[in-house]
Amino acid sequence: MLSRLYGQLTAMDAEPLAITRPADAEDFRAYPGRVVESPDLAGDLRALADAVEHATDNLFIVPACSVTQDELIYQITKSKRGALALIAKEPREGDNGETADENATNATAAREEIPIEEAMPEIGAGVHEGLPVRLRAGRSRIVSAGSAYHAVTRPNAVALGPLHLHQRHAATLAEAARELAGMAHLFGPEDDLVQLLVLGLVRRGVSVGLRGRRDLFFARVRTQEDADAAVVAMAGYDEDRARLNNAVKGADGFFTTYFVSTYSRFIARWAARRGLTPNQVTLISIALGVLAALAFATGTRAGWVTGGVLIYFAFVFDCVDGQLARYARKFGVLGAWLDATFDRAKEYVVFAGLAVGATVAGQGDVWTLALMALSLQSVRHLLDFSFGAANRRKPPAPLPTLDLAAVDDRPLREELSKRKTVKVSLARSLLRVWAQAGRFRAVHWARKMIVFPIGERFAVIAITAAVFEPRVTFLTLLIWGGVAAVYTLTGRLTRSLA
Repeated sequence: MLSRLYGQLTAMDAEPLAITRPADAEDFRAYPGRVVESPDLAGDLRALADAVEHATDNLFIVPACSVTQDELIYQITKSKRGALALIAKEPREGDNGETADENATNATAAREEIPIEEAMPEIGAGVHEGLPVRLRAGRSRIVSAGSAYHAVTRPNAVALGPLHLHQRHAATLAEAARELAGMAHLFGPEDDLVQLLVLGLVRRGVSVGLRGRRDLFFARVRTQEDADAAVVAMAGYDEDRARLNNAVKGADGFFTTYFVSTYSRFIARWAARRGLTPNQVTLISIALGVLAALAFATGTRAGWVTGGVLIYFAFVFDCVDGQLARYARKFGVLGAWLDATFDRAKEYVVFAGLAVGATVAGQGDVWTLALMALSLQSVRHLLDFSFGAANRRKPPAPLPTLDLAAVDDRPLREELSKRKTVKVSLARSLLRVWAQAGRFRAVHWARKMIVFPIGERFAVIAITAAVFEPRVTFLTLLIWGGVAAVYTLTGRLTRSLA
């Protein structure tokens, strides 16, 4: 198992660092990289602090007893989060069709009947996958972490092991690790190094994101029997399917999600296995878009139907190029530029084709409508790019911090509660209500569709041109696009005022 893990790590870093007990040092020296011997937990923390303090690359920390798949390591290390930990939540009654221990379930139910504002911090006594349950996992980040000394309000998760950290947090991690090393006598034998590092980061105000294993495998092994069982279990996880699923963006619109991505990922895999590049697929999409415009320009019903089919598949291949890039790990500046630029070009060429087709068919002058649709879409793109750039420059609100000497996390919780109870503006209240409404599936998809993303626009062009005529296409684009522009501007103004 160690050789497998080293193979995975050396694919990212030719000289990984191993911190190990003196008795095991020789086993690690058989592999590439540096080996630091440490007698105990305090030594582990100090050695790690020394190693990462001046790091110029992102950090990936993983227990040596880990058995996992390459794809899980890839997804964790390519996260855009500044810090990300792999976690597992403590199972509750009914999870996976199983029933937890009756006494434990009753105790949990009793605890959760108390509002979290009134709950008392506790030293987590539960154990999940051999680790003490001493993390409080929120929706997107770890809210609090504990140890045998640090109490946590309603702990519900464990840090399984892998921890990815952006280099900008390296000095913070080193500082926290050294302070934790000085407190090592307060920790229990069950306290885990990674959970302690998460504790230090959270109390230093670092937002530590979380993710589960999802459809991939991870386990810690302690004996050869554990390792053998892990290998057997891991064989039941389809890593290629997980990689393929990860190639599909999670924030796509309704039409893309249900009428394209359900099968386009398989085209991406087929293309990858035949050596096609994302740029080549982009060129196929461009060619289909131009052919669609030429078909629309014929001014015949057959031409409009053919154009509708071609523009649909132009969009399919527009999705495939990105999915192929993510699946095959082939990214490039040229590809990103081609994709962004020719997405717009395809639309505008199709607008011209539709306008020519309407003229040829004797349906009157629709060039004014075509220019209005083009102008509206250009303004929307300009607003999208400018707002995105401004939003990226805006720093996130800092999280509260707490001294590591504090025995429980009540001050953290109180500070977060204060932020919720301060007088909020009408804009912030509206955003909160709208965000909560998004939990309903119908509202979620309605919000996705109302902004008129590219999938919906291409669908409108394909359907209205094939069934009706170009004038109806342009009117639909203008009406829906206008509603989308008003909705988007209202939302962004509200966010700016909140």
